[in-house]
Amino acid sequence: MKPELSLSLQFADPRHRDLLPRHRVQRWIRAALELPGEITVRIVDTEEGQALNRDFRSKDYATNVLTFDYAHEPVVQADLVICAEVVEREAREAGIDIAAHYAHMLVHGTLHAQGYDHEADDEAACMEARESEILTALGLADPYERP
Repeated sequence: MKPELSLSLQFADPRHRDLLPRHRVQRWIRAALELPGEITVRIVDTEEGQALNRDFRSKDYATNVLTFDYAHEPVVQADLVICAEVVEREAREAGIDIAAHYAHMLVHGTLHAQGYDHEADDEAACMEARESEILTALGLADPYERP
């Protein structure tokens, strides 16, 4: 049984709203949750994504997903901020479906919200393996599979 999820879904940038119906976003996040969660997902434009990345990570560019985790247990509490333009560009460059890339970013961000990281090689290997497992269970391609 999947953990309970309280989801707030916000579209500051509405360009992909049709790709991200609530039930689909919930399914992707729940697949990565190990405990109940209270998660806000905010889809933003490049300007907001860049400002948040600059202000909170001291990196002056928009990135694909930012995770602000507030609690890991007993309930996962986090905000996931996803930059629509970056996701679209990365999907186009990789030749993958935009919705599948959103799924990957939501799973990735949800794992971060639970304490997973990829700064060190061993952490990255663990996190990537977990992402691959979740995404393939959802019927999506393994984003780390090498040809």
